[in-house]
Amino acid sequence: MAVSSVKIASIIGVLPALDEVIKVCGKSGIFHPDDALSFYSKNNKFVPLSEGNPYSEPLRKLKDMLKKAGMSMNMVDISDFDVSLKEINDYVNYINYKLGILLDKKQEALTEIAKHQKALNNISHFIGLDLNLAEIFACKYIKVRFGKLPKESFQKLNAHQQDDPYMLFFPCTVDEKACWGVYFAPLENIAEIDRKFAGLYFERLWLNQINGTPETERDTIKGLIDEANKELERINKKIENFWKTQKDQCLRFYTKLEEMNTYFGIKKYVSKYNESFILVGWIPEDQEENFSRQLSDVYGIEFSIEKADNEEKHSPPVKLKNNRFSRPFESFVEMYGLPSYNEIDPTVIVSILYTLLFGIMFGDFGQGIVLSVVGALMWKFKKMMLGKILIRCGFSASIFGLIYGAVFGLEHALDPVYKLLFNLDKKPVDVLEPKTVMIIIVLAVILGATTILLSMILNIYSSFRRKNYENAIFGQNGIAGILFYGSLMICMGSMVLGANLMSLPYIFGLIVLPLVLIFFKEPLGKLLARKPDWRPEKWGEYIVQNSFEMFEIMLSYITNTMSFLRVGAYVLVHAGMMMVVFTIAEIVPGGIIGYTIVAVFGNIFVIALDGLLVGIQVLRLNFYELFSRFFDGQGRPFTPIKVSEENL
Repeated sequence: MAVSSVKIASIIGVLPALDEVIKVCGKSGIFHPDDALSFYSKNNKFVPLSEGNPYSEPLRKLKDMLKKAGMSMNMVDISDFDVSLKEINDYVNYINYKLGILLDKKQEALTEIAKHQKALNNISHFIGLDLNLAEIFACKYIKVRFGKLPKESFQKLNAHQQDDPYMLFFPCTVDEKACWGVYFAPLENIAEIDRKFAGLYFERLWLNQINGTPETERDTIKGLIDEANKELERINKKIENFWKTQKDQCLRFYTKLEEMNTYFGIKKYVSKYNESFILVGWIPEDQEENFSRQLSDVYGIEFSIEKADNEEKHSPPVKLKNNRFSRPFESFVEMYGLPSYNEIDPTVIVSILYTLLFGIMFGDFGQGIVLSVVGALMWKFKKMMLGKILIRCGFSASIFGLIYGAVFGLEHALDPVYKLLFNLDKKPVDVLEPKTVMIIIVLAVILGATTILLSMILNIYSSFRRKNYENAIFGQNGIAGILFYGSLMICMGSMVLGANLMSLPYIFGLIVLPLVLIFFKEPLGKLLARKPDWRPEKWGEYIVQNSFEMFEIMLSYITNTMSFLRVGAYVLVHAGMMMVVFTIAEIVPGGIIGYTIVAVFGNIFVIALDGLLVGIQVLRLNFYELFSRFFDGQGRPFTPIKVSEENL
């Protein structure tokens, strides 16, 4: 339940030492740079360091070429690999030149294969046409057209042929959609015949360069395709051999470029003055010693590392630190917003409350186990953090399922177990009994009130921590608010139990007085801070405005508490949905087989639907009934500059 402590590092030195400083900061993997000018805004002599990145272009060229060549790019160890920018550019140009030539030849071979394959596909439709195509194309007074007709047009062709004797079409190949064939026409009639066939959606294929019969031409084209494929194999072999000789070296250069390109991103945060520079960034407090030791080896710089508490106005970046159980729930907190550096990290509270509420609302031993198994599979195969959350929620649901006695919707499946182990005639909690329903509703309200009171306590602590005394003491979620709400809940609880605490001192001291303090929160806060302008400019306007706000506050207390009734409602809904499933199973035909099918698919449906609904509702309760009272979520993430370690 804490934010990792960070420190602010300020580095000043001469410009020639900057590259070495950048390397140290980048290789550390813990340096979160920040705008140096924001820390030294009073010194107008500093200006941003404007310097183009010399590594971005060669990195782009190398990645584009390797991607084009289909080569895998993974990062390798370059701890003993040190090269200059000139050596990098020379090598990238060499790779691009060599691979570029081979890839151009490969593309030529592929284009040739595609051309021949298209010709083969075209000629294949006219196999069986016993004609010398070269002789046909050589005719001066007869023109020939090869192509295809839609099947519907081919069926209409007879009517057109009766009207025009020159519409001579010879079909060759027919499939479900089209008919391939050829038509002839005298030279003086070819324009009119082309127009008529165009009206029939004739699609022409160009076969003018073909010699001999379609069969001989097919064999010729197949030979050309074989030759082109052999040439392609030779080129691929050359590419493969070239990559074998260059792979290790190329990946070293690639890793170096990725590293230097990433490190150069730090420079945009640097400010300079004449021949000096200043760099500011954040580091984890527990890494201070190691980071300082590395910087100490750099000649021509001075640095200081101070606590982030002194720089809260610059919003120190936040790195969450939680235990193994709570860590997966960080994603839920981040959905709402990261805590500020001086805020409480609510992850632990969320992890406990979310798991508890989910189990209460989705209590079923068998279905809980299914959720845990699904979560385990999601994490194992997809590394989805939601999977880890499902494991915990499923376990909680199984625990409450044991209390409810429910196993895959069978409400009395565990009755023999309770009898054997605890000598109970029935399960401890029967959620469908009328008297149990009322108990569940009451417990849901108590749980809601407890959660709200907890959020108020957290708000008081957080407000005092941030020295926001006005909110801590007089706020609706401060001391005044907790006195009013807690006293009211205690009073209502006592009335339910048959007691009466509604005495005049109780009402005045614990209910009325806190409301008055909340009503006059703003002037009292200013008065506490000893501000001379603590009085409102217009008391009448203030009273009217705050009267409406007080009404809203009172309404929020009621609605927030009643929101937790959905906890009890979902307990009943879950049991009711399974009751419907088994009712349907009993009336469907098919005997035991039909019953089993409905029961299985009904369980799957309830697990999916109710699991989703419960998950959303619990998240809503955390966001709106818990977070809204003490959590601002205006922090920024701690994102140190570092090279991706993927595939290392």
